[in-house]
Amino acid sequence: MKPAIRMFFKTVRVVLGPFVLLGDRLIRPKGIVRPPAEQQAIDARTQHLALYHFPTCPFCLKTRRTIRRLSLKIETCDAKNEPAHRAALIAGGGKPQVPCLRITDANGEQTWLYDSNAVIAYLDREFGDTPAA
Repeated sequence: MKPAIRMFFKTVRVVLGPFVLLGDRLIRPKGIVRPPAEQQAIDARTQHLALYHFPTCPFCLKTRRTIRRLSLKIETCDAKNEPAHRAALIAGGGKPQVPCLRITDANGEQTWLYDSNAVIAYLDREFGDTPAA
């Protein structure tokens, strides 16, 4: 990409970013209210998940809204402003694409799930409020 075009998009992100974050704060979804024991069980399952994101990325916002809607306690790792998180994302997942959900199983094996739609589908399937058919 040409430097002038890159600078243009960076300027747009810098100017629009705060408005995107404000809009996200104003229209946050309500979370699911679960019985305490059920919420504790879900919190225990989410301890092994981490979302790598950029704060103002629209796809990341969509994913974080799903996390809020499902009342999940998932670690968030800012891969835009924290070099250590970006390095971990690239080392583990192989690319700096966000959003990316790191899933660590009981054996310590990690799966890196890219793409907001795939992450949201996984979260809805594993933690959604609709009973399985």
